[in-house]
Amino acid sequence: MINRPYYLDWLERWRDKEPIKVVTGMRRSGKSKILEIFRNHLAEEGVNPKNIIAINFESLDDDYPTEAKPLYDYILKRLQPGQNYIFLDEIQHVEHFEKTVDALYIRKDTDIYITGSNAKLLSSELATLLTGRYVELNMFPLSFAEYQTTRPESETSDQSFERYLTYGGLPYTTYLDDEQSIADYLGGVFNTILVKNIATRRPKIDMTAFSEVAAFLADNVGNLTSLTGIANTMKQEHASVSRNTVREYISALCENYLLFRADRYDIKGKSYLQTTEKYYLGDTGFRFWFLGKSGGDTGHRIENVVYLELLRRYRTVSIGKIGSKEIDFCATNADGVHYFQVSQTVLDNATLARELAPLQSIEDNHPKTLLTLDHIGNGDHAGIKQENLLDWLLENQ
Repeated sequence: MINRPYYLDWLERWRDKEPIKVVTGMRRSGKSKILEIFRNHLAEEGVNPKNIIAINFESLDDDYPTEAKPLYDYILKRLQPGQNYIFLDEIQHVEHFEKTVDALYIRKDTDIYITGSNAKLLSSELATLLTGRYVELNMFPLSFAEYQTTRPESETSDQSFERYLTYGGLPYTTYLDDEQSIADYLGGVFNTILVKNIATRRPKIDMTAFSEVAAFLADNVGNLTSLTGIANTMKQEHASVSRNTVREYISALCENYLLFRADRYDIKGKSYLQTTEKYYLGDTGFRFWFLGKSGGDTGHRIENVVYLELLRRYRTVSIGKIGSKEIDFCATNADGVHYFQVSQTVLDNATLARELAPLQSIEDNHPKTLLTLDHIGNGDHAGIKQENLLDWLLENQ
């Protein structure tokens, strides 16, 4: 079993506290598994198994109600004296689920945990009725630190990272040894999301065109992108897709955590730009499934890894712009902003100067870091910290 201490610590920290615990994230990223581990933890600490009610709405083991009132009645009959821990997995399958959750929330004998795989569905319904009553844990595929715990001791960090960069961090891929099995599994995850999450909400979707848009974005992670540019490219590839359709498809990819949009932020003007943005995959393995193992810009692929890691560590992550220069990432949390520049290598002096220039042009005193794959030891360039990417990824292990 893969150890994921951050998520387990989060659940333990919020245990028995009033807010509803909402765990969101891509299908197969480990939401159900971490809740199973947490339930086992509760049992080990002496919680009566009868006080733990767990329902997975995609399971066929039982005929669970999928309407609000019948579901509430179903759970109510199973409540025991004392504290009851209620786990509702893939709750989006329940019509008006927020009413069930709200009715359980106002009771004094329930501690509620729910999961879902669609950001828009959860955010809209929850925000309407449960504002201020829930806390959210966004669960990602394995971080590199988590991933490396699954690799044999004989494998170097560089070898593990190359595999991670190629095949991604969906937990089950760590149990697969051959490329074809990994590709088949990733394709199965993507198609499950497409059929169960996307097509059911958009029955008129052109699945071929949708997959072509997704493949285009997988091939262009880290590139400045516009809706018009994508639509024009699709037309050249014999797929007539309008700008509005591209917008809809991107929205569906983002809603289901297959894709993340990174907006551009004007550092001097302190405002977000509305023209172009960048997109990053929710898991780098999908690029392998769409486009194969060879080719691709390694620099942008490691950018994707850094972007996801920053989402784990910071509240917001955007692309920085200062004058004509671009900062790869501006990451913000309660302590302020941290600027990051990412490069495969800066051993060449000209490349080093080019990568440092955007950071040097920022006049504030927030921390600035240059991440590379170079193994030359960490350095300092007049206040700009240079760090090996793998060391940085593993530093919170």
